[in-house]
Amino acid sequence: MLSVKIALDWTPNVNHIGFFVAQELGFYKEHEVRVTIIHPGTDNYSLTPAKKLELGEVDFAIAPSETVISLNTKAQPFAASAVAALLQEDLSAIVTLASSGISRPQMLDGKVYASYKARYEDDIVRQMIVNDGGKGAIQISYPEKLSIWDTLLAGKADATWIFTNWEGLEAEQNGIVLNTFCLSDYDIPYSYSPVVLSATDKIDTHYKQYRHFLQATKQGFLYAQQHMEEAARILEPHMSERDRAQINVMNSLQKTAPFFGNTETWGIMQPDRVLKFLHWLRDKNLEPNAYYLQDRFSNELL
Repeated sequence: MLSVKIALDWTPNVNHIGFFVAQELGFYKEHEVRVTIIHPGTDNYSLTPAKKLELGEVDFAIAPSETVISLNTKAQPFAASAVAALLQEDLSAIVTLASSGISRPQMLDGKVYASYKARYEDDIVRQMIVNDGGKGAIQISYPEKLSIWDTLLAGKADATWIFTNWEGLEAEQNGIVLNTFCLSDYDIPYSYSPVVLSATDKIDTHYKQYRHFLQATKQGFLYAQQHMEEAARILEPHMSERDRAQINVMNSLQKTAPFFGNTETWGIMQPDRVLKFLHWLRDKNLEPNAYYLQDRFSNELL
């Protein structure tokens, strides 16, 4: 039985629910894979999932599409490939507090954006502002990653990037009104987020076992889609104490489950959508080599 480790991109939340369902209900065991799930709450995000993958500490990492591009194009490239998308549509957005009066991206000029310090992130946000008629002259702050959302709530930043089906739901449940700027509404053809990625050489070495891992994971996500109450009960013990107190998992799952896809589409990354984002990164001079990386987004293991 192959043992694999997977590094989540955030503390356990509804985007990860299929992993925990597959583990709890024995789907991984049925597919002869032993899985250890690691999340950044255990080390206060001292290392990103991508860095853990690069260092060989994990077999899979959860991250946005940009991470795959960044790993393959940095000064010392690391060959990584996306092998599945967890959501079929982008549920992330740049947000501000409605109470701030910042009701559109152009109004972020001169304001503070709390960044996760991802390689293309700040330029993507600047381009969104420009596309809305602004100058893109935003100030960038880099709080500790796990406190970025609280930084916005405390008024120490004017905007940040969240998942609307998680932090956005927390805000809604606590009566906090957000202004939400979806990248697609501002001519940014954002790709898939989050995706499952792995080291390309390991995919070749463990091809059969990795297929089994994804089959069991797919089973977990689709089971969660059909058995929401049970899936929510499985996820809750793994959530942070703060999230258990602030977020109704069932509400989040009901909002998210339709975007897991179905038996035909779960995990699938549409090549045209990936290529459109790669072209955009190249055309905006954010990554001149992006166009050549379409083969790093593969549905083959699915």
